[in-house]
Amino acid sequence: MRPQINAMRRGTDVVVATPGRLIDLMQQGEASLGNVEIFVLDEADRMLDMGFLPAVKRIVAKLPADRQTLCFSATLAGAVLALAREFLRDPVRINLAPPTPVETVTQWVYEVEPHKKTDLLVDLLKDGRVFNALVFTRTKSRAERVTSALVRNRVDVERIHGDRSQAQRSRALEAFKKGRYRVLVATDVAARGIDINDLGHVINYDVPAEPADYIHRIGRTARAQKAGDAITFVSRDEAGSFARIEGAIGAPLKRSEHAFMEQGSGRASTVEPQVRRRSFQRRRRR
Repeated sequence: MRPQINAMRRGTDVVVATPGRLIDLMQQGEASLGNVEIFVLDEADRMLDMGFLPAVKRIVAKLPADRQTLCFSATLAGAVLALAREFLRDPVRINLAPPTPVETVTQWVYEVEPHKKTDLLVDLLKDGRVFNALVFTRTKSRAERVTSALVRNRVDVERIHGDRSQAQRSRALEAFKKGRYRVLVATDVAARGIDINDLGHVINYDVPAEPADYIHRIGRTARAQKAGDAITFVSRDEAGSFARIEGAIGAPLKRSEHAFMEQGSGRASTVEPQVRRRSFQRRRRR
């Protein structure tokens, strides 16, 4: 906090802050918002998801009434729309075209029963062609369960989610980048802004709730014109959500050859798409 206090005392043109830290500085008398001309609320939907609305309201209460306010959000409905009505006066609404997956990412779908997802994940990770992977789960508890299952199967794995401190997340991410762990399990909230060079695979253990989240997840691979693979596990109860994702993308995605594992076998098909095999070999030669 000390370097931040020194910067505020010197005077700054732009302050980028999380709500909690900014309130800490305000309470210490180190951050005065009386001269703010422009207030930007970024990722408003995530702010609400993470429970920051009371903190944001405390900050807004200290801002001048005569200011410009900009609100950015992946979704504009429900609580986010109510937030915009409260903070903005006669706003101009700008809708940008949704992002689309880059052409260098190959997307595959495994249709699998919910209770067989972990078996399928372990099978894929035991295949030497999946050399590193970022695995997304829907909740913190599922991230912990998946991590524990991989540890039991002797997979080098770490996890990042909302119940881990920022220091723990940073250490886990850096260790994954350096190759100490082969797999990183993450939730959407913790994974915002993750940038990993040479990430071979993104695996959606759970189907994300929104198409924008799907695009964000798979965008962690195939960066800077490099090839990458995105694999999504789709159970029967997730079919509707995944259909919306395919609708947003504008095309159905490739299904694996043996979609559902044999009942009671406890093991997924080991037949892998040819495209994934070629892309893996190409990266390994480099």
